[in-house]
Amino acid sequence: MSRKVYDRQFKMAAVQLVLEENMFVKEVAKELSIHSNTLYRWINEYEEYGESAFPGRGSALYHSQYEMKKLKRENEELRKELDLLKKFQVFLKKKNV
Repeated sequence: MSRKVYDRQFKMAAVQLVLEENMFVKEVAKELSIHSNTLYRWINEYEEYGESAFPGRGSALYHSQYEMKKLKRENEELRKELDLLKKFQVFLKKKNV
């Protein structure tokens, strides 16, 4: 059994019900017979990419944008971790002196 594919208009309508009509995600998901996690993902994609959130199947540009954003987020986390480790190293040096 293959996954259900929803078109851009369906996704936009579902997102609009939550964001503009102030309906609950679970309520909209149940009404549209979709999983609430799917709707949450659509909302996040819409909030992040706006009108270009749902370009259609196989959009390489969209995929590369997603990958770039993911890598930037990971890079930022690693920078914070490195900064914390450097501060901890300085703290240990001061303590041992």
